[in-house]
Amino acid sequence: MSDTATTAAVTATPRLRTRFTEALGIEYPVVQGGMMWVGRAELAAAVSEAGGLGIITALTQPTPADLVSEIERARTLTDKPIGVNLTILPSITPPPYDEYRRAIIDAGVTIVETAGSSPEPHMEMFRDAGIRVIHKCTSVRHALKAQSVGVTAVSIDGFECAGHPGEDDVPGLVLIPAAADALEIPFIASGGFADGRGLAAALALGADGVNMGSRFMCTVESPIAQAVKERIVAASELDTNLIFRSLHNTARVAKNAVSDEVVQILAAGGRFPDVQPLVAGARGRRVFEDGDLDAGIWTVGQVQGIIRDIPTAGEVVRRTVAQARDVLTARLAAFG
Repeated sequence: MSDTATTAAVTATPRLRTRFTEALGIEYPVVQGGMMWVGRAELAAAVSEAGGLGIITALTQPTPADLVSEIERARTLTDKPIGVNLTILPSITPPPYDEYRRAIIDAGVTIVETAGSSPEPHMEMFRDAGIRVIHKCTSVRHALKAQSVGVTAVSIDGFECAGHPGEDDVPGLVLIPAAADALEIPFIASGGFADGRGLAAALALGADGVNMGSRFMCTVESPIAQAVKERIVAASELDTNLIFRSLHNTARVAKNAVSDEVVQILAAGGRFPDVQPLVAGARGRRVFEDGDLDAGIWTVGQVQGIIRDIPTAGEVVRRTVAQARDVLTARLAAFG
């Protein structure tokens, strides 16, 4: 289907209603996950304006005040709902999470994506402010815990995902229906999704939508260097490395000279101090900002193997919904 035909088809299509879209007040169950250095105003606004849910990453902004400014900037680009990601991880020098949380509330945000540690310490303030929380999990047991503390929805990450897939190594084809059997609240599937075939599959497996990270990294509005986007298009599903396996803190990152070296050092018995200079966040940021693909480690999922272009973020949303509709309609027709 051509881009023009896809856009026209979706324009003529009613909202795709799921429990997730009804809970969040959005048109389509397509979410741009929070990504460090990527989730900025232009990208988030473009996804939301097209009917999905765009997400600004709080800790990409150097201060809580900068986060408020970024949220305000996004609101000049769209009046549709936009979420904010707050990733909570152990750190020697932790960010001022309470101040970021207060900035989110004071800015009038109504949707927050949490990830990393349990969202429980933040739930009371978010609930009191009328904020709906989506918590990202890598296992059914963690999803059940999130459900028990009152989140609105969860995002369940399969082993294919970029970043931290957890330590259970369960792919989405098993994890999604397992979550569907266990959860009462809406949930979206994450890890391995880049088009309407994935959305159709996720819906068939019991999810209420999809979260796409790598796909939205590789769009016109994504604020990363063109060289990174072109590498994603050129790469296959085999071009990632799993690092930190021996440290029980597995992360999926792009295969490059730095991640190859990290794998080799740890496989030879090295510990975190031996690789710490290689995996510094500042080096990964240089990849995204300067386009030096070997400057540091950077995250991308196996799904890059089916990402073959650099469209606008809005086009990704529109054609994902149109293709999902076409796939599901064709499959249903086979039972006629």
